[in-house]
Amino acid sequence: MKRKLSMILAAVMTAVMLAGCSAQETSSDGAPKPELNIIVAHNQTSMENPYTKAAIRFKEALEEVSGGRATATLHHGTLGENESELVEKLEMGAVHLTVASPGFMTLLGVKEIDMFSLLYLFDSFDHWEACVDGQFGQDMSKLLAEKTDDRFRIMGYWTASVRDYYGKKPVVSPEDLKGMTIRTQSTPVVQEFWKTCGAIPTSVAWGELYQALSQGVVDSAENDYTSFRLKEHHKTDNGKYISETHHDYTTRLFLTTGQFYNALTEEQRGWFDEACRIATEENRQVTYDMFDESKEKVIADGAIVTNFEDVNVDAFKAIAVPIQDRFAAENNMENYLDIIRSEGEKLKQENAQ
Repeated sequence: MKRKLSMILAAVMTAVMLAGCSAQETSSDGAPKPELNIIVAHNQTSMENPYTKAAIRFKEALEEVSGGRATATLHHGTLGENESELVEKLEMGAVHLTVASPGFMTLLGVKEIDMFSLLYLFDSFDHWEACVDGQFGQDMSKLLAEKTDDRFRIMGYWTASVRDYYGKKPVVSPEDLKGMTIRTQSTPVVQEFWKTCGAIPTSVAWGELYQALSQGVVDSAENDYTSFRLKEHHKTDNGKYISETHHDYTTRLFLTTGQFYNALTEEQRGWFDEACRIATEENRQVTYDMFDESKEKVIADGAIVTNFEDVNVDAFKAIAVPIQDRFAAENNMENYLDIIRSEGEKLKQENAQ
């Protein structure tokens, strides 16, 4: 019943939003008012965050390609910092575009999408881009639309950079994590990895993590330099030691719904598609550019970094690879795992030449 009511509400809100599209209104100065207003929301509150910059670029691009006939209303964390709430608002039609971790799609029964959550799946940003922009990413996009009856559509693959460990002490091998609590994502394959390392995965809301690290509720966490810098996690006693495990070149889904997309005219879809493409490019470029900048700033703030070269990455990968193999076998994804690994080997050979 709740699902049916949500779908009815979404249909009503979409109809209201699209009402009058065929008869464009004008403002008091005679200039045409936008016939389409797209609501974009994400969970990051900082204006420096790559999500924010990409959302702003979406609005700019939409207005450019439509000649001012379409615009966007942006919510930078103002509708909540919890991704699950934003996905729910998206499905209800209160939001038309949002950014979410792949793990949330597994709650809808699309277990295959959780492949993006496997740790040490990608070796670099180039490797990640080759896979998400290639056959693997295309097939995953189709799979999500099919398995959710077009309730969700992927309009682009965003990234939240590469995730590293940070905590109350440095870590160079899995043994160093034994008995430590670590705030991490609740995705099963992620939690299995950290448990196998000897750590104790703990759920803490992103907006509450600074306090949890400050008060010793958790011993450590893992995220990318820019995200934890903007929240100042590295300034806490339990966040000052950073080890560049580089365990997750992250994938984030830039999502809309089939109901909203199909309600657009063909011309409006063209604007929407192009603005989404431009925003996706912006997200990636800003993220890459901010990596070194954020690292330098956390070091200047007193954080102590163990560089990637000094971490026993092979020991961490030895734990991650069997989890990858098992996930692929259980979900009939072996061919995609082979594709991803082949892309990685190809890039290594190209870089060695």
